[in-house]
Amino acid sequence: MPDDPQPTVISTTKTKSHPPTRDEEDDVISNAIGEFGKWQLLHTFLLSLFNVPCTWHIFAPTFHAAERDTWCARTHAYRDIAPKVWRACTQPNGDFCRMLDVGNGTDGDWEDFAAMCTNATGLAMVTCDTWEFGGEGSTIISEFNLVCDRKNLINFAEMMFLGGVAIGGLVCGILSDKYGRKRTLMASVLIQTILGCAIAFSPWFLVYAILRALLGFISVSVVFSGFVLAIELVGGHWRTVAGISYLFPVSVSYMTIAGLAWELREWRQLQAAISLPGFLFLGLWWVLPESPRWLLALGRTTEVMSILESACKFNGKKLPPNLDKQLLPGANDEPVENVSVLDLFKTIQMRKRTLCLFLIWFSVYLVYYGLVLNLGNIGGNLYVNSVLQGAVEIPAVAISIFILLKGGRRWPLSLTMVISGIACALTVPIYLATADMQWVVTSLTMISKFCVSSSNAIMPVFTAELYPTTIRNIGVGAANVSAGIALMLVPYLWNLSTLHASVPMSVLAVFGVFGGLSVLFLPETGGVRLIDTIKEEKEITKIADIETNENKKINNNCCT
Repeated sequence: MPDDPQPTVISTTKTKSHPPTRDEEDDVISNAIGEFGKWQLLHTFLLSLFNVPCTWHIFAPTFHAAERDTWCARTHAYRDIAPKVWRACTQPNGDFCRMLDVGNGTDGDWEDFAAMCTNATGLAMVTCDTWEFGGEGSTIISEFNLVCDRKNLINFAEMMFLGGVAIGGLVCGILSDKYGRKRTLMASVLIQTILGCAIAFSPWFLVYAILRALLGFISVSVVFSGFVLAIELVGGHWRTVAGISYLFPVSVSYMTIAGLAWELREWRQLQAAISLPGFLFLGLWWVLPESPRWLLALGRTTEVMSILESACKFNGKKLPPNLDKQLLPGANDEPVENVSVLDLFKTIQMRKRTLCLFLIWFSVYLVYYGLVLNLGNIGGNLYVNSVLQGAVEIPAVAISIFILLKGGRRWPLSLTMVISGIACALTVPIYLATADMQWVVTSLTMISKFCVSSSNAIMPVFTAELYPTTIRNIGVGAANVSAGIALMLVPYLWNLSTLHASVPMSVLAVFGVFGGLSVLFLPETGGVRLIDTIKEEKEITKIADIETNENKKINNNCCT
């Protein structure tokens, strides 16, 4: 969830046609307090921690609905019969949705039960209405009887949550721009904590599903508001570093929730444990600043000066003279273009970029969350797999920072997506084989997770750089519509395993490879001057078309 649509990022630079390095020179706030210092390090670190409870909530259903050994419940008369014996007699084919009708029998009459089992061929099959479950603790499956014809409700609950995430991603930017990054963040944390605790007391499944949908809606606001605030506190190339470093706690969250779930086998206790820490984050209201760039955009220079004074003092710097005058709106600032979603399709180049990015975002989200949220279906130990997938994300994010700072976007994104897809594809022959090679499946899954985690970090930066400044946030937000569709399909992905165990990973392989290849239809943006306006984009496209036509004429003349 960390790489969903980015709400509008306020810039204090003057929007003109010049390289990014010039933008950095015109950044009044960064010039005053420095692009990165102790003040920025402290606050960006604290903001990144908000990812921890959010990731816990995303991943919690993996343990809430963990698969347990299930069988039709013993009748009252045969309650003392050993489960193994009961199942062998009444459910010999392993089907726990129907069982042999052994009746109520005589209380405690073992001989009567044994006789019926011996002559079971004449018994009718009946539909089970109650079940028993193996293992320790309880899950939403055992508590709400989400088995047989109610099994799809598990996917429905997860779709509700991810649908909330998709919708929330479109709304949170509006709230953040209107009410401020800090207010939106802290209000969302409060609501998230209350909803998380309420889920732990859900009396019915419908209440659980509705609360999860609301939790998804508000959790994405926590992630995005914190992300935007973090990158608006730094300047220059540190924005890239801060933006990707913001994802590091996600990997820690995967590992820590595995430990919590191991200790707390009751799903309600686990839900309470991952929700209550939210109250601690509310104390950061008195520590975190509002975004000085957002305040400056609204003309609230007095508050900006107060924040900058505090930052300079913490960083051991002095405020530049006449800073208050530098913060006043410039008289020569160019008017802002009126833009809309339709501008994403105005030129051939823009249409091609937009459609390719739709496929790329859909593919990355499908593969990433297809692996994360279906970890229990891949096989092996669920708790070990959870720790492993968190561990592989740390170097993946670190490598992404190095790649972006070195300038490359296009080829690294393409290669990581393709390799992720190939790793998924290599699991298919193992699923087709009869030999037990679960360790190979787990290894290939972690390789795929490593690569797609890197893709997930590079993709938003690459997307933002492909669009002109005036339409950048609209472009990123539109790409997230396709990502939202992928999110809502993820819960149903593993239903395809009813066709064959290899089908879900085959689907991930196809989208990983084709999504990665579609990146090659896009231009490289690393080290290239960013375009500021749609008008400039049209002019560049026009010049490129003229050059292409001239080259064709030259080639034709040479041939003739």
